[in-house]
Amino acid sequence: MVITPCVMKARIRTLLLILLPITPLIHVARADMAAQINAVIRKPAHKNLRFAVHVVKADSGKTVYAHNASRPMIPASNMKIIVTATALKLLGADYHYTTKVGMCDDKLVIIGSGDPLLGDEATDGKYGRKSGWLFHDIAEKLKASGIATINDIIIDSTVFDDNRVHPSWPANQLNQWYACEVSGLNYNDNCIDITVRNIGGRVKVLTEPKTNFVKIVNKVKPIKNGSGAIGALRNNQPNVFTVTGKCKKQQGPVPVAIERPPAFFGYLLAEKLIGAGLNTTGRLVEKGVPDQCDFRLIAEYRTPMADCLARSNKNSLGLVAEALLKTIAAKSEPGGKNGSWEGGRRVVSRFLTGLGIDESEFYIDDGSGLSRQNRLTAGALTKVLLHVYKSPEWPVYRDSLAVGGVDGTIGKYFREPEYKGKIRGKTGYIRGVKSFSGVCSSEKGDYIFAILVNINEKKPYASIKRSEINNIAKAIIQSDTD
Repeated sequence: MVITPCVMKARIRTLLLILLPITPLIHVARADMAAQINAVIRKPAHKNLRFAVHVVKADSGKTVYAHNASRPMIPASNMKIIVTATALKLLGADYHYTTKVGMCDDKLVIIGSGDPLLGDEATDGKYGRKSGWLFHDIAEKLKASGIATINDIIIDSTVFDDNRVHPSWPANQLNQWYACEVSGLNYNDNCIDITVRNIGGRVKVLTEPKTNFVKIVNKVKPIKNGSGAIGALRNNQPNVFTVTGKCKKQQGPVPVAIERPPAFFGYLLAEKLIGAGLNTTGRLVEKGVPDQCDFRLIAEYRTPMADCLARSNKNSLGLVAEALLKTIAAKSEPGGKNGSWEGGRRVVSRFLTGLGIDESEFYIDDGSGLSRQNRLTAGALTKVLLHVYKSPEWPVYRDSLAVGGVDGTIGKYFREPEYKGKIRGKTGYIRGVKSFSGVCSSEKGDYIFAILVNINEKKPYASIKRSEINNIAKAIIQSDTD
């Protein structure tokens, strides 16, 4: 068949008529994303809220939506994204925390590495380990080495400095699990669990782990009717807790942060060794291993980076982020000791500026986001996530994020079939702040997003609904599939 110029022109006109409607559809989809997100941001009820949102296409890094993306905001737990990404980059996916147990003559020595998950219930459960397994294992390894008598127990936590409580954390929340002390030797999330039981009108307070390291002042009242509740308040003396409230049958367990984590570990260890029949004398000493010590290794316990990332990002365990911040500080110092918040801030700041993020876009105060002094822009968050996304470490980092409708802090959200499993991210919350950043996946590709919402402090009665923040993430997927 011979195609004449007239036929060719007719075919071109037909082809153009077919193709022309496609281009507006692409613009409609993107405009629809903006329209949906703007509908959330511009609600009259949100006039006292400050939103910052940034959405980029993961394959190209091209911005597809921005609202106040360069405005520094309080990020709450989205600060953990910055710290975990920095730690993964500098320490590597194969990094392990290693806690060492050994002997110096007749003295038992524990050398902490800053491991935030030693004795962590969720991590032990993942590997089928029973509560207190670590102390039992140490006792058995000592016996197997022919050691029957222990003189002093030396706890070396000098990998971190001794500033265990961040100065910007709310003083009235320091007994909460999310504000626990941070040490070079941590155990059981540096908390005890308190359970109260009403047994025939008499109230009994139990702790787990069971230990004489803490003292309990029981002020709980037994009740026969109504609902109960308990709280544990710190005393002026370290590790003395006054438990108050009402109990009908049982209340708790309630996690309560202890003071002096290295001593907590050492005291528990001494109690378990005595219970295992080992002759334990002398003192419990917190200090660095003496230079003259001829250290003989008995056991070591390792925690992989992947477990740390997951507990920080999926479950928002603040202790992990703070330990990682101090760890990268220690690794940057000669001798790898005295990791500090100040040192961690310097390391993270260098990482961010190295990505081309201007210093005006961030202020690093702590690692967990509990401090209200932290500042991040939505643009800084997406730039960090995009950097990790394009790195070989992305699979391990991706798997550390909570999965919508599946697990972590967003397991109860995004359960609808069109969203379930397609949104991974890190939530954040402190008073007056909510945040959510991560990646939305669709058939057409991945979108990296950051959402920061702060209440105007002059309007304290404003509120932020998590469902409306989630609607912004949903809009990203909806616009891509329309």
